[in-house]
Amino acid sequence: MSIENLKVNDPFADDVGDTQPKNYVHIRIQQRNGRKTLTTVQGLSKEYSPKALLKAFKKEYACNGTIIQDKDMGEVIQLQGDHRTKVMDFLTDKGSDKMGKYALAKENIKIHGF
Repeated sequence: MSIENLKVNDPFADDVGDTQPKNYVHIRIQQRNGRKTLTTVQGLSKEYSPKALLKAFKKEYACNGTIIQDKDMGEVIQLQGDHRTKVMDFLTDKGSDKMGKYALAKENIKIHGF
């Protein structure tokens, strides 16, 4: 029996490797009352205009929405209803005139909820 096998491997220890921290865009759903839900989009970089994105989301999905200023998260886009997959498709669509060259990679988007 080798002593190497007795070493403790902590899976929750911080990885101090040379990996770059990724700036993810988080798309979450929040339950309101009853069947009502909110979709929140946060973590967008400064090169994206939240006002323009909100206007496009409202027009595309026929829903209402707003921009919330949060001291920790920055600007958070809130949309009424469950639009998580639609928002991800919108943000990653390179082919159409929606996002074009500003489209995000699917690896940079995290969808949370249910």
